[in-house]
Amino acid sequence: MSGEFSMEQKLIELLKNRRSIYALGKNVKDSKEEITNLVKKAIKESPTAFNNQSTRAIVLFGNASDKAWDLVADRLKSEVPTEEAYAKTKEKIDSFKAGFGTVLFFTDQTTVDDNKAQFALYADNFQDWSEQGLGGAQQSVWVALAENKLGASLQHYNPLIDDAFKEAFNVPEGWVLRAEMPFGSIEATREEKVYMDDEERVRVIEN
Repeated sequence: MSGEFSMEQKLIELLKNRRSIYALGKNVKDSKEEITNLVKKAIKESPTAFNNQSTRAIVLFGNASDKAWDLVADRLKSEVPTEEAYAKTKEKIDSFKAGFGTVLFFTDQTTVDDNKAQFALYADNFQDWSEQGLGGAQQSVWVALAENKLGASLQHYNPLIDDAFKEAFNVPEGWVLRAEMPFGSIEATREEKVYMDDEERVRVIEN
């Protein structure tokens, strides 16, 4: 099959532009309101199983975003084995703190549990489906940020930080933290991405 085709590829170009950016800054021209609305719309239009809309998010700006990464750094002190290792960890955390804001992604476990009870035949699937829906929402937000020339990455310091974040940000009962996405201006050239061969990942069966 030929690799050349005439189908529209605007979305593919947007997906290619989405990358993990670690050199973040606060040189952002977009307002907090504009960014928040972008996140809301990206999550709203992301698919979920049974349209259960189980993904939740909290958008942190300014001191709130800084506080989140300070909490991560403090929590990791007891997890990292040496001072040298912690210094490297702290440097990484500080790079996230240097950004303009942070999106916290959650799964509403109450919604998932309600679905399990309501649709007993599929009960064993709803936890996995919630993760799939969450992944779709994360990609949608990430691509939307990248389209607006904002860098981001996806981090997973949960569940170590769950309790501290619940207290600090008044997280509703039932919301389970699944990931943290620091974002901001892109302050350094990104590295080239290395791809697997397409044929190793996608197979075609015609008959």
